[in-house]
Amino acid sequence: MKYNPNEIEAKWQKYWLENETFKAENNSEKPKYYVLDMFPYPSGAGLHVGHPLGYIASDVYSRYKRHQGFNVLHPMGYDSFGLPAEQYAIQTGQRPEDTTSVNIDGGTDKEGNKIAGYRKQLDKIGFSFDWSREVRTSNPDYYKHTQWIFIQLFNSWYNKNSDKAEDISTLVSIFSTEGNANVNAVCDENIEAFSANEWNAFAKEQQERILLQYRLTYLAETEVNWCPGLGTVLANDEIVNGVSERGGFTVVRKKMTQWSMRISAYAERLLQGLNDIDWSESIKESQRNWIGKSVGATVSFKVESQKSNAESEQQYIDVFTTRPDTIFGVTFMTLAPEHELVSQITTTEQKAEVEAYIEKTSKRSERERMADVKTISGVFTGGYAEHPFTKEPIPVWIGDYVLAGYGTGAVMAVPCGDERDYAFANFFKGKQGMSDIKNIFDKDISEAAFGAKEGFQLVDSDFLNGLDYKKGTQKVIAELEKINQGKGKINYRLRDAVFSRQRYWGEPFPVYYVNGLPQMIDAQHLPIILPEVEKYLPTEDGLPPLGNALVWAWNTETNSVVNTDLVDNKTIFPLELNTMPGWAGSSWYWMRYMDAHNENEFASKDALAYWESVDLYIGGSEHATGHLLYSRFWNKFLKDKGFAPTEEPFKKLINQGMILGMSAFVYRVLGTMGIPPIFITSSLYKSNNLDFVYSELTKIHQQFNIDGFNERFTIGFSPIHVDVSIVNSSDELDLEKFTKSRDEYKNAIFINDENGKYIVGREIEKMSKSKYNVVTPDDICNEYGADTLRLYEMFLGPLEQAKPWNTAGISGVFGFLKKLCRLYFDDNGLIVTNDAPTKDNLKSLHKTIKKVAEDIEGFSFNTSVSQFMICVNELSTQNCHSRAILEPLAIVISPYAPHIAEELWSLLGNTGSIATVDFPIFEPAHLVESSKEYPVSFNGKMRFTMVLPLDLTKEQIEEIVMKDERTIKQLEGKTPNKVIIVPGKIINLVG
Repeated sequence: MKYNPNEIEAKWQKYWLENETFKAENNSEKPKYYVLDMFPYPSGAGLHVGHPLGYIASDVYSRYKRHQGFNVLHPMGYDSFGLPAEQYAIQTGQRPEDTTSVNIDGGTDKEGNKIAGYRKQLDKIGFSFDWSREVRTSNPDYYKHTQWIFIQLFNSWYNKNSDKAEDISTLVSIFSTEGNANVNAVCDENIEAFSANEWNAFAKEQQERILLQYRLTYLAETEVNWCPGLGTVLANDEIVNGVSERGGFTVVRKKMTQWSMRISAYAERLLQGLNDIDWSESIKESQRNWIGKSVGATVSFKVESQKSNAESEQQYIDVFTTRPDTIFGVTFMTLAPEHELVSQITTTEQKAEVEAYIEKTSKRSERERMADVKTISGVFTGGYAEHPFTKEPIPVWIGDYVLAGYGTGAVMAVPCGDERDYAFANFFKGKQGMSDIKNIFDKDISEAAFGAKEGFQLVDSDFLNGLDYKKGTQKVIAELEKINQGKGKINYRLRDAVFSRQRYWGEPFPVYYVNGLPQMIDAQHLPIILPEVEKYLPTEDGLPPLGNALVWAWNTETNSVVNTDLVDNKTIFPLELNTMPGWAGSSWYWMRYMDAHNENEFASKDALAYWESVDLYIGGSEHATGHLLYSRFWNKFLKDKGFAPTEEPFKKLINQGMILGMSAFVYRVLGTMGIPPIFITSSLYKSNNLDFVYSELTKIHQQFNIDGFNERFTIGFSPIHVDVSIVNSSDELDLEKFTKSRDEYKNAIFINDENGKYIVGREIEKMSKSKYNVVTPDDICNEYGADTLRLYEMFLGPLEQAKPWNTAGISGVFGFLKKLCRLYFDDNGLIVTNDAPTKDNLKSLHKTIKKVAEDIEGFSFNTSVSQFMICVNELSTQNCHSRAILEPLAIVISPYAPHIAEELWSLLGNTGSIATVDFPIFEPAHLVESSKEYPVSFNGKMRFTMVLPLDLTKEQIEEIVMKDERTIKQLEGKTPNKVIIVPGKIINLVG
């Protein structure tokens, strides 16, 4: 017999599928354990070896928990809506649903590209997924429930008194009996008060407009990240360095009417909930910073140019500050360029400069503006505000360091107490609109601002003189409240989440419009399925792609989608043209796995009550302020509404590190004309030996009869990524394959090293198709087997650390598996015996049982693989073939290398799968030493060793040592002055 991984693995993968080995039951007497992976987006590129890292770790843990007797739910699905499929549809004319299906199931797309298929790739690695529960967020039977959840959000408001979401009908009841004066809700700013009589007298449309100001999902004009190149709004985490992460298109800030989610209602609960979950501190801190809780006060400054207006028309600049005690140090004010008052307070003289600045700022994302702490820029509006106490005019500037989405979009600048304000004031010192810095601290600020909250007394601060931060804050808030120009407030950085995307490939909203007001389609008529469109680009007049649909209107009589040209705004109305963002379907998917085939509910109460929440979630840390925050928000909302059984969705979170690729580079010579491209080997590039390169270039130009190359010119080089598949283990480039890779390279010229070889440069980078450094798991599985891949990925290093991929170590892991097999069989067949195990056999086994169990529980998977290697080496040295050792060893290794474990289990005569066999019990007695090999020393120098029982007394040890022939020989008839004995450690004869 020989170890043939391809044959063995195909056999057991088929067995698992046919026998539904990993199918979880919703009503089991076993304790439950729910292990979840962040489900992948199914791109056409398929998996590379970096993708399965977290999946392998979760699979090891899932298999281990099954061995421990748990009913394990370990599902998998696909986050299959998204922009990449739509962009591909625009480029190729293929339907996104078609390409998505091929990407998942495999096959050939209409462009003739052969797609491996995510499902086949995942199966090939041997994951213990319960495929009977697979979900795809782009399937109507899934997104009908996403649409249903959206309707629940629309029909809810957040009651601050009960601190939870409640049905909108309870709010309507309050309005109709009390008005809104005493309603304590999370809602829009500046809501006008009305009585019960006024509410009841309002027309229905007016009532709906008011309710939109309270609903948890609502329509509002919002500052968004608009990407013209992609034709859609982007979330902050979809933007990198001011351009779209996908495609690198310019992103600008603009106002659009959008659906938004009132996630800000849950800010405090999202913050406090972090104390109750087992997540890494770095992820928790990311969320805390994103939520950004601040305690301070709001202050209202009158707009100076409108002081002559009636009080009812007076406009105010509202600011939130964490340092209200510094109000007498206000030197100027700064508004976000997008602030609605900018256009109103800007003077004619400043208008052109202000508008130019706003145009420039619109091309920078919020994230870019937040991160840029070095650049100082701003423009004076020409307008002034009035100080609430001194009544002095305060110049109003705009600056891009102030964000419209944070606080009120305005700051009261106190340069003496804030470094950024200090730098701003000094940068524009002496210019119109910039006053001298006011110092309100008994400290020197000639060199820097004084930002501490202690160790000072306020000066030049009127009624605050002599007070510290705490007393000054309390006093000023009280005085602001007296004059009705401020109050104490807790503020959060967390803004409501924009929930609209101007694209096709996403969940349709279950919304139609009557007189411009949104109406929800009744849940019984869901799903509202994406219509067919001819093209996936926006319409000629700028509407989203759904504006191209011919059948996209709602008939309220037949409750069906009908032709768009039938819209009469009487019984047939237009449907929403935007679609939901990518995070809609991923914000609740773990619950669907609990009851994936329920047609009437997203999951039954029984299923939800049994599984409760995810016990272990493994995924990337890059989702800290996106998916992980949104999903907590949706879970808390569904808990409020009586659907989710727990407040938090994920008990424990592990973030796997990234597997990095080893990129390869060729170096193209720049500045040459009229000849094929020239590439120099990496050693020349690194040594910067220009004399040699120049000499070689001169020869090449002479060969092509190009004159005029006698003058020295500046040589430049351009590193270019090259596909790692055409580079061998010695970093030598396959020149033939390279020249055939692109037409422009077919006649390329290579300046090689002294051995006549072209050696590429190497660099560790993120593994990516664009960097040509992708290694597919399929190749590894085909050559070495999935068990080798699984063990190797776990062996690379700690799960949570980034590590480079290096194929050099794979053969060693493959060799280990062959050595493991040789304990069980040789070329002639099974060699396992029923011989009783030796003490050393048992010690090796139980040392491994203990180590592996501890490692899995502690997610230290790499050290388990090391222990397997140690154990197999020891058992091989011991010539162990005992069933009593090898049978439990197969179980212990099963979570990591399940295929060979199943095969060995079967060869040992067992029936059924090894997957649910009890994990071996560690017996400490086998690690307890009964004897000790003592070093016997004479005057501190070890001369020989002797093995003695550990239960001997000092006297007994001394008697045995003194009678030993080797001791007698060493002493040569002399009597030692002293015999030092430490039982279990040393024996030393002195003198």
